[in-house]
Amino acid sequence: MDVSASAKPAAQPFASGMLKGRVAVMTGSTSGIGLGIAAALAAQGADVLLNGFGDPTEIDRLRSSLADAHGVRLSYSAADMAKPEEIDGMIPQAANDLGSVDILVNNAGIQHTALVREVPLERWNAILAINLTAAFCAIRAVLPRMESRGWGRVINIASTHGLVASTHKAAYVAAKHGVLGLTKVVALEMATTGVTCNAICPGWVLTPLVQKQIDDIAAREGISGDAARARLLGEKQPSLEFATPEQIGALAAFLCSDAAAHIRGAALAVDGGWTAQ
Repeated sequence: MDVSASAKPAAQPFASGMLKGRVAVMTGSTSGIGLGIAAALAAQGADVLLNGFGDPTEIDRLRSSLADAHGVRLSYSAADMAKPEEIDGMIPQAANDLGSVDILVNNAGIQHTALVREVPLERWNAILAINLTAAFCAIRAVLPRMESRGWGRVINIASTHGLVASTHKAAYVAAKHGVLGLTKVVALEMATTGVTCNAICPGWVLTPLVQKQIDDIAAREGISGDAARARLLGEKQPSLEFATPEQIGALAAFLCSDAAAHIRGAALAVDGGWTAQ
């Protein structure tokens, strides 16, 4: 028997414009990793709903810049990820503005560093609400739409702190471990459908959130910003370099490709060797 003759066609390679006609909802996408992913998906032809806080004029500039650069449509939602009712409203807005919801990237997140015994309960609750519960609410809202269309991609931006722990980050580590558990459950429940769910686990990426940690180290230890940056990388990331939002965006775009159709429930580390140690 000629096996090659009966085999299914090979998955199409990662091709330019592969997401044309798709619509992506991107939480926490007005800066940093989220904006890098939004740009990568737009570059592949996806229409994108941005979400996040920021200066309205700057957000309008971002929308126009991405739309003009890639010939796609950009919408915006100011939904607060700490408020489930606003998340529930964001998904229909994307469908109304852009026509559907094919891709969901849960990226919104906040951080607080302190010893466990010093973490205020309100900060614990806020971190779990935005880093974990918001992802659950958005996923719950999009799955019926994706199932009805027979195709969907859910990408949760977790962290190396979803795989390993560090001191002073109890709420963040707990939330990101929860994100990986949620990712696996959604992947299993969608396993026989055209909907996939995976997580990306970045190590140190130079974003405003990480810059604040660098600034905190510099202030706490009385050292320069460059020294604090080197201290942060040297403690965890063997490459001694930051990953970039563009690299995270490229991986997210790959997970939306046909070649990634059987990557389900994965936690993909982009961490310069952090979790290889």
